[in-house]
Amino acid sequence: MQPNFHITKTKMNITRENIDALNAVVTVNIEKDDYSDKVTKILTDYKKTANIPGFRKGHVPMGLVKKQYGKAVLVDEVNKLLQENLNKYLVEEKIDILGNPLPRMQEEFNWDAEAFSFEFELGLAPEFSVDLEGNEITQYDIVADDKMIDGQVENIRKQYGKLISQDEVTEESEVTGVFSNEEKEIEENATFSLDKIKGKRNLNKFVGAKVGDTLTLKTKGLFNDDHDLMNFLKVAHDDVHDLDIEVSFKINEANTRELAELNQELFDKLFGEGNVTTLDEVKAKIKEDAERQFVQQSDQRLLNDVTEGLIENTKFDLPAGFLKKWIQSAGEEELTPEQAEEEYTKSEKGLRYQLIQDRLVKDNEVQVQFEDLKEFSKQMIRAQMAQFGQMNPSDQELEDIAARILSNQEEVRRLTDQLLSQKLLELFKEKANLKKKEVTYENFVKEVYGDSE
Repeated sequence: MQPNFHITKTKMNITRENIDALNAVVTVNIEKDDYSDKVTKILTDYKKTANIPGFRKGHVPMGLVKKQYGKAVLVDEVNKLLQENLNKYLVEEKIDILGNPLPRMQEEFNWDAEAFSFEFELGLAPEFSVDLEGNEITQYDIVADDKMIDGQVENIRKQYGKLISQDEVTEESEVTGVFSNEEKEIEENATFSLDKIKGKRNLNKFVGAKVGDTLTLKTKGLFNDDHDLMNFLKVAHDDVHDLDIEVSFKINEANTRELAELNQELFDKLFGEGNVTTLDEVKAKIKEDAERQFVQQSDQRLLNDVTEGLIENTKFDLPAGFLKKWIQSAGEEELTPEQAEEEYTKSEKGLRYQLIQDRLVKDNEVQVQFEDLKEFSKQMIRAQMAQFGQMNPSDQELEDIAARILSNQEEVRRLTDQLLSQKLLELFKEKANLKKKEVTYENFVKEVYGDSE
């Protein structure tokens, strides 16, 4: 057990007893000299202004003022002293706590005494080190392969192509119609190409059908992706995977697309006049744009993987008993021990990473300065304006918008978190044990998310 600690800059006596490495009790002793002058001054001011029947203003006897207001003023001033000096003590002694100090209840507390003693339980932050090099993490370099680029070229040609009406559905058709099911109250318009249909049996029901025909279909296994079923039938996400009902589909339109020609007119529409002149340049542009977006996905995955690895491999104990007790009383309504246990279980992982992040920030001197934050916000504003075709905003415009954003404390917190994540990502790229792996986007999705996102 460590010796007691005392504040030297106030008269008030504050001591700490360490129960163990993660728990301590702080005792705050308040003497009459600590509060009496302040209480007397407040009661004197009350005497001057008190409006009590039977007495002229300013002539109320001090004894009556003390009797009527003394206890409330005393309690208020002692509580103010208590909080002010306890907080000051924790800062001066550099005590790193979790949650807030918890007051210990005293059954026979006496406000009529001249001296008071208050005890607070503290949950102490654990001491630990973070090893960024101990766990190997895959850093994905996602590339756009020929298959993806050719697919994008095909999609562009379809998008800018010409719709040709058909009387009869073919495998290349895009159909528009209405899905109906009376029992489930489904009556939804939908447009889709037949490459979304799953299986030859379902496809054969469409191919050869004519505009005006009504098809009878089973929802289970109708589309390659169940999310299409969710979107077309407006079914809840939780219900769509097990949905096995019969629906009718009335074909109102069948169209095929005549692909747009790969000529200079199309290139100018896509990339601006004269910026791209050949198919190879188009493919190079598609590859560049796609891989720029892939970097964001790769970085997010890296951030997630390093975070999970650090939580898994950085071992330290927490003052669990204290934290559960604190959770019980921290909200607007007191929780039961069972509810507090559940909340602690849900929040423990996040708390562990917050402590790990704080340690990384401190050990590596990661800082978010106001100028960094302003520049970061201007970059985001510039990117957002570019989406709406404003490619060259002036510095003054960016400064004015950034100033408005940074005057909002909620926005400042949000941007600070984002910028801190970006700085930590840079730290991980520099110091973590990374193994680079080049993959196509298709293989990245399979490896990281399974068969589909």
